[in-house]
Amino acid sequence: MIKAITGTKDILPSDIAKWHYLEKLLRETFHLYNYKEIRTPIFEETALFARGIGEETDIVGKEMYTFKDRSETSLTLKPEMTAPVVRSYIEHSLGAQQPLTKLYYISSMFRQERPQAGRLRQFNQFGAEAIGSKSPLLDAEMIQLAYGILKSLGLKNLTVKINSLGTPETRETYKKLLKKFLEDKKNKLSEDSRRRFDTNILRIFDSKIESDQNIIKDAPKLIEHLDEESKSDFEIVKNQLSKTGIPFQVDPTLVRGLDYYTKLTFEIDSGSVGAQTALCGGGRYDLLIETLGGKPTPATGFAAGVERILLACENEKSFIIPEQSIDVYLIRVDSALETVVADFSSDLRSQNISCDYDYLNRSVKAQMREANKMNAKYVLFIGGDEYKNGMMNLKNMSNGSEEKIPYSNINQLIERIKTNPIS
Repeated sequence: MIKAITGTKDILPSDIAKWHYLEKLLRETFHLYNYKEIRTPIFEETALFARGIGEETDIVGKEMYTFKDRSETSLTLKPEMTAPVVRSYIEHSLGAQQPLTKLYYISSMFRQERPQAGRLRQFNQFGAEAIGSKSPLLDAEMIQLAYGILKSLGLKNLTVKINSLGTPETRETYKKLLKKFLEDKKNKLSEDSRRRFDTNILRIFDSKIESDQNIIKDAPKLIEHLDEESKSDFEIVKNQLSKTGIPFQVDPTLVRGLDYYTKLTFEIDSGSVGAQTALCGGGRYDLLIETLGGKPTPATGFAAGVERILLACENEKSFIIPEQSIDVYLIRVDSALETVVADFSSDLRSQNISCDYDYLNRSVKAQMREANKMNAKYVLFIGGDEYKNGMMNLKNMSNGSEEKIPYSNINQLIERIKTNPIS
């Protein structure tokens, strides 16, 4: 038997209502903040991610699904969404149409990671990008937006972490300090961290290896060596979060895994998803648009993992989705009336009344079981003595009450179902 590829997952009809609920909440919330949806292709030129994310990141170095097409162009299934959004922003001159461009997305991503709870190789993210302003109030809005969505889902076990990475100049000065601190400890670092020592030393803070963490816990902190502008912006973000009642903690080791971040970076973690605690993360990336060929343009954004969020919701039992149902299930009492039942179902659907009926020529008892499985609000019996006398029997499944309706009066049937008058 052929099975789904390791690290991928079918979203079955029994689960889809949760996805619909979340997607509806997302669209409504993004609309409140005046963000417009964008959709980009599922694959891009590999160079977009190599330049945008950074050659030395784990995503580019280890995790991308990359292949060559027939013209020998290297293509990659998108592992994240910010670089494609920025590519589209530049290509279509969105900045010329509106000085501040606010976009959101809901999309599948692909990374060849080791599958575990809350981490898949094909996974789904939603996120937002605001391009065109360097205001720290916009950074605070991003956190407010992301945190608000998670709280609207009823999640309680949340931790908001924030940090500032300063300007590129600040970081270069700080990297020298960090390199000096780690120089005589380099041989005790893990293999990955020794490599990062020479390629991107800040990413040593990303290491999950305990021995690395023990070494860097006493390292100088970037947040203590910020330039004045970064300090001021960070204070504005903290003040705004406090005003809006969002609890947060400053985490000097929070550097994120992508190279394009500047100044604010943040993460929202949950204690309800196991080892992979981050539900969402983001920050400011003022250098990315220029790196990808656009004019120097400030920007900020975040991305959140749908599967992890739904896992956290399930573990916290934070929201219960009502079972899916249909308005009417039509039960054919006499097998000869199959065409009559089909005609009735067409009439009901034309009036936006959801319905179904038996295509397997089963008994009335089996048809009733099917109606119960579908959580039908009503059952319409067609056949028997009632039908011979020009009547049908409509049963309200919530309370068991029944009403006879003339077979010739489809409008009365529709009115009964739409107005739900049976008591």
